[in-house]
Parts: sequence; C-alpha cells; structure tokens
Amino acid sequence: MIVVTGAAGFISSCLVSALNRAGHNDVIVVDDFSRADKNLNLDHKKIQERVERTVFFDWAEKNAKQITFVFHLGARTDTTEFNKAIFDELNVKYSQDMWNFCTKHQIPLVYASSAATYGLGEFGYEDSHEVVSKLKPLNPYGDSKNEFDKWCLRQAQTPPLWAGLKFFNVYGPNEYHKSRMASVIFHAYNQIAENGSMKLFRSHRPDYTDGGQLRDFVYVKDVVNVCLFMMNHKPESGLYNLGTGKARTFKDLALATFSALSKEPQINFIDTPADIRDKYQYFTEANMSKLIRNGYTTPFHTLEEGVKDYVQNYLNGHRYL
Repeated sequence: MIVVTGAAGFISSCLVSALNRAGHNDVIVVDDFSRADKNLNLDHKKIQERVERTVFFDWAEKNAKQITFVFHLGARTDTTEFNKAIFDELNVKYSQDMWNFCTKHQIPLVYASSAATYGLGEFGYEDSHEVVSKLKPLNPYGDSKNEFDKWCLRQAQTPPLWAGLKFFNVYGPNEYHKSRMASVIFHAYNQIAENGSMKLFRSHRPDYTDGGQLRDFVYVKDVVNVCLFMMNHKPESGLYNLGTGKARTFKDLALATFSALSKEPQINFIDTPADIRDKYQYFTEANMSKLIRNGYTTPFHTLEEGVKDYVQNYLNGHRYL
C-alpha cells in the first residue's frame, strides 16, 4: 500500500492520478475530508481506503506491514496565516510523528518542504544541507517547513529513504479549491475570462521593470513525475529543490496565458500592497543540480507548454487531473 497525505489537496490528488496511471490502485488517501470542494479532486480515482488525518497513526500501526511507501504532502500551506500554533501542530509535530512511524517500520518517506524556506534568497537557492540552519523564512508557514527540515537533519535514526522536496511555484489542475492561495496562472485565467485583462504587481525596485519580477514556476505534472522518480529509483536521502531551474517573469506568465486563450494581451499594473511590499520576493530560481546528479533526466515543461496544457485542457471546462 502507498500512503498519500493531504490527498484531497492540489499536488497530492495529482499524485494519486499519476500513481493510478502507473498501475498503483492500492493507494491509501489521508486528509481532513470535511470540505466537499476538495473532495472533488479525488472523484474517479482508484483508492483502496480513505483515512481521516486525526486517526491515521492508529490505523497505520495496525497496517504497517502492508505499507511500502509514504508521500507526506499534507500541510497547512496558507502563507497569510500567522497563528504559529497551527503550523507547529500540523506542519512540525505531525510530520515528526510521520518520520518516527516510518523510521520505526523502515518505510521510505517523501515529504513536502517548500521554497518558502529560502526567504528573500539571502543565501541563494541551493538545496545544500549546510545552509538550512542559516535560512530566514518570511512567514510562519516557511518557518514551520524549515524547522522540520532542520529537525530531520539532526536525526540519527531515519527511514531507509527520505527526501524533503522544496516545491517552488507549483501550478496546474486540481487547485480550484485554493482560492486566494491558488497559482497566479489560475487567477490570471479567471481575470482574463471575466474582464479581458489581468493585473500584475508593479515593481517597487529600480532594478526590476513592472512585471519583471522572476519566479521559478513549475507545472504540477513535473512535480508528480519527480515524486514517482523518488519512489522508483530511491536516490540518496536528503533535501531536494523542485522547480524547473529557470526563473521566468510574471509578464512571461501573463503573455503565455493570453496566448493559450488566443487573446490579445492587456495587462494592468497595480501597487504591491504595502503590508507585504518589504517581504516581496523579486527572484526565485531552483538550483536543480542535486536532482539531476541523482539520475533525474525527464525534461520539465517550459512555462509556455505548461500554461497552454493547463489552460486548454483543464481550466477550460473546469476539468480535473
């Protein structure tokens, strides 16, 4: 059995689809299943059992011998949430319990870390273990992810394989429920569909043009491909960046979205809100050399390829992966 936590969410539900396509129907999905809009992500997927997050470890102890792999992607991901206790419970303690369970029963573990751990990028974007203790995330969400990364690196006892994947700006199908926290592509599509135009933040730095702020946007289909690679090839344990390795501008993203919709670009620039302006990232780009060095050779979608597929095959028609 393969366990996927946060399974009704964005990335995890896409991973369940990928596992099904690879012939794995013995998937155990774990989440808080109280939200009907999230549960739509699991419709028509082959699932062996649904287990509520709060009772998972009781269930897991009874079924440990049948569990062959754990993808722990469930987390509180709201970067606007500032209640540290929520992150301590859901992102740190729950993850520590998962690590200890996998260590006890020697089950391989892949978990979701985040590029939010890098803060403003003062120490670059390399997934080196030496830099983890120096990082300065910008919010409690990033702090929680970095705290767990640091904790993992201190452990003498580990699962037989473990990997913390530092997701950069992931976009793609099954994020319909994420509202404000959905990707910029999702919001761009909806703005263009409604108004024929879209809004981007104006630059407040002289070294960046309006819309010239850079991010490493990575398509969710590439993210799940890396997850499957981790399960099938079992590379060296540790932290891994998961972006494309190529930063692109928000203007590039906007133009790709207009192009996918066969519409003329109409972009309006608005001021970055004052309350986030000082902590706004102007550049992120994953150094992907560790993953490549460990044998990953599948090409990533370009921004234009990913946006076209997302817009034309999923957003048009509100389809799910």
